[in-house]
Parts: sequence; C-alpha cells; structure tokens
Amino acid sequence: MPNIDFTQKLQDLMQQVGISSFKALSRAAGVSERQLLRLRQGKLEQTRLDVLLKLSPVLQIPLIELVTTFSAVKLLQEKTAPTQELLQEITDLRKEYQRSQQQIEQQREILLQELQQSSLQLLESLLLQWPTAAQKAQENPQLAAVKIVPLVQKPLEKLLQAWGVEAIAPVGAELPYDPQLHQLMEGTAQPGEKVKVRYTGYLQGEKLLYRAKVSAV
Repeated sequence: MPNIDFTQKLQDLMQQVGISSFKALSRAAGVSERQLLRLRQGKLEQTRLDVLLKLSPVLQIPLIELVTTFSAVKLLQEKTAPTQELLQEITDLRKEYQRSQQQIEQQREILLQELQQSSLQLLESLLLQWPTAAQKAQENPQLAAVKIVPLVQKPLEKLLQAWGVEAIAPVGAELPYDPQLHQLMEGTAQPGEKVKVRYTGYLQGEKLLYRAKVSAV
C-alpha cells in the first residue's frame, strides 16, 4: 500500500511542475508506474538509480534532494549530518589555529624587539654623539666635516657587517660595467667598459639590494 506521506510529497512535486497524475509522470519520465509506487511506499532502496536519474529533471529537483525526500530512514542525512564528535573536532582545530597564530605573532614581536635592540647597540655611539656633533656644526659652519664623518661611518659599517651587507664598490672606484650590478646615471657604456661609481650599491650575500649608480668614463 502507498504511504500517505510519501504519496503527498510526490504529488506536491508533480503539482509544482504541472503534472496532474502518476500516469502522466510515468510517461514524462519514461519510468513504470510500479517504480513510482515504490517511491510512494517509501521503498527507495528498491528503486533503481536510473529511475531516480530520470525523475530528477522531470520533477526539477536535484538528485540528492530527491533521495533525501523519499528516504524512509533518512540514511543520506545521517551520513552527511555533522556528528557531535566532528563538530567538537572542528572547534578544537579552530582553537589550535588561533593559538598558533597568537604564538607566531608573539614570536614576531620578540624577534623584532631583539633586532631593534641589537641594532641600537651597534648604533649606540652614533645615537649618543650625533646630536652633539650636529649642534656644534650648526653653531660653527667652519667645522671640518671630516671630523663628523667617523661618527656616522663606523657605527654604520658595524651594522652592515652584522647584517651581512657589503658595498658593491666604493665611491670613486673605476671598474668594468656590469648591468646586473650597476645603473648608468649618464652616458652610455657596454658591458666590460670602464665606469666610475657615483653612489655605491649593496649586496646581502648573493642577494642584490641596490645597484651601484655609475657614469661612463
């Protein structure tokens, strides 16, 4: 005997697409009325897959929704519905991810502070003496700049050495032109021709930081 609930569900779907009878549905989908009867009885497990595939487009309903609608035991829903254990596992993973992100952020802050502290130690003499030297230079324009240069040069050299940064060539040096390392400011030059360094560039290991600015000789 047909199940009233499943029969009503099928009739509702038929009404939505303008099919008036089970016989009309049988003809439209190309399935037997016996197969439709199995759906109305809630015997989804006895219904062939090809029957469901034919009914799905005619009733304009996704196959998975059709299966869910006429499943007496809601087997599909039980398999796809998240279990309490799965929900708890997802929650735990989210918490662990948040903790990891917080730890990474804290480590980043610590590393930044350590870098700043080590850099400040290397620049200590410059930080302490430069304001006084700058003030004296403003008070006495005739003060020789050569006396102030070491205040900047030595701490800077120590910092660059600590960071593994090397100058490509000193200012004023004449050397063969290398377009990978040198940037022409004026004139033209072919690779290998002599150029003069106007502004030094820097390398950090094998990584190029800044190309040296040069001019043709």
